[in-house]
Amino acid sequence: MTFFQLMRRNAWRKPLRATLLMFSVGVAFLIYGLTASFLSGSQGAAGASDTLLGVFNRSGRAQPLPLAYLNRIAADSDVAAVAYMTRMRGFVDVEKNVVMTSAVDPRLIAAANGDELGLTPQLISALEEGRDRVLVGRALAEAQGWSVGQRIGVTSQLAREDGSRNWSFGIAGIFEGADASTDTYFMIARYDAVNAARARGKDTVDGFVVRPRPGVSSAVLAARIDALFANSAAPTRTQSEKQFLEAFLRQFADIGLIVSLVVGAAFVTILMIVVNTMLFAVRERSFEIGVMKVLGFSSGRIMALILGETLFVFAAGGAGGLALAKLATLFAGPEFGLAFTSSVLLKSVAIIAALGLATGLLPAANAMRLPIVNAFRSR
Repeated sequence: MTFFQLMRRNAWRKPLRATLLMFSVGVAFLIYGLTASFLSGSQGAAGASDTLLGVFNRSGRAQPLPLAYLNRIAADSDVAAVAYMTRMRGFVDVEKNVVMTSAVDPRLIAAANGDELGLTPQLISALEEGRDRVLVGRALAEAQGWSVGQRIGVTSQLAREDGSRNWSFGIAGIFEGADASTDTYFMIARYDAVNAARARGKDTVDGFVVRPRPGVSSAVLAARIDALFANSAAPTRTQSEKQFLEAFLRQFADIGLIVSLVVGAAFVTILMIVVNTMLFAVRERSFEIGVMKVLGFSSGRIMALILGETLFVFAAGGAGGLALAKLATLFAGPEFGLAFTSSVLLKSVAIIAALGLATGLLPAANAMRLPIVNAFRSR
C-alpha cells in the first residue's frame, strides 16, 4: 500500500463523517467563490480598465453633456482617441426583460474602445450600412436567443419625435468582447440615427470615452479634462472605468469589507469544525498510531499522514464548492456581475492549501508526540 492510499483510506475510515466534512468545506468555498466572483466582476478586476477614461457630468451620469465637448477633448495632445455615447434603457416584449443600448459613432468607438469590445472592421462596416442597424453583444444575444439579420423592437424611456417610445432595429452583427470577462450584455446603435429621431436632448451625449496615449498618466489627463470644463455650464468628472465601478458600489456599502467578513466567518467556522473532528479522529486511532511507530514509521511520516488527510478533505470539498461557484457564474448571466477568473481560482487553491495545513497541524502534532506506551494503553 502506498503512502497516498494509506492517507486516503484513513480519510474515508468513516465515510459519513468524511462526506459531511467535505460538504461543509464545499459550502464555505461555494460562498467564497461566489463572493470573490462578484467582487471580480463588479469592481472591475475582470475587464474594467485602469487607463480608459469616462467623462461624465459632475452632477450625475443622468445629466447630459454637450456634443461640442468632443473637439475640445480631442484637441489635447495626450488623447489618443475619444468617442461619445448616449445610453438608451428599455425593454423587449415585457418590462422585466431590460436591455441597454449605447448610441455611438461607429468609427470613433472602434478607435477608442474597439479592442476591448471586439469591434472588428467588418462589424463596423455592417453597422454603417443602415441607420437602424445595431450590433448585439454575445451575452445579450445568447440570453435573448437573437441572431444576425433578426428584427427586434425596443420600448425605451427615450421618446421619439412622433411621441412613440418604440424603436425598431435590425441586428447587423454580434460582437464577442476581448475575453470572457468583457461585458457584452448590451447593444450598440448609431448615434446619428438616434439623435435625429429623439424628441429631446438633441446634440447631447451621456458621456465620452477617452483613451490616453501610451505612457500618459490617466490620472493627470483626467484632471486636465475636468479643468478644461470647470467653469462651463456642465462641468465634468473624469474617472477610469475601474474607479467608477468602485465608487458606485461604495455608495451603498463597503462591499469588500462585507464580503471579507462573511467569508472570514465561514472559514473560521470550518477551521474549528475540522480541527475538532480531526483531533477526535486521531484520538480514536491512538492504538494504530502506536503500532505504526513500532513498525518503523517516523514522527515526520505520521505528521505528513495526518496533514495529508486534512489536505485531502479540503481539496475534495473545496474543488466541489468551486465547481458549483463556476457553474453558478456561467448560468447566472453577466447581468449579475459575476466573473470567476483565474485570479479567483489561484487564490482559492492557496486558501485550500493554507487551511488544509492549518487544520492538520494540531492533530498531527498530537499524533507525532504520542508515546507508544500511552498509545497501547488506549486499546
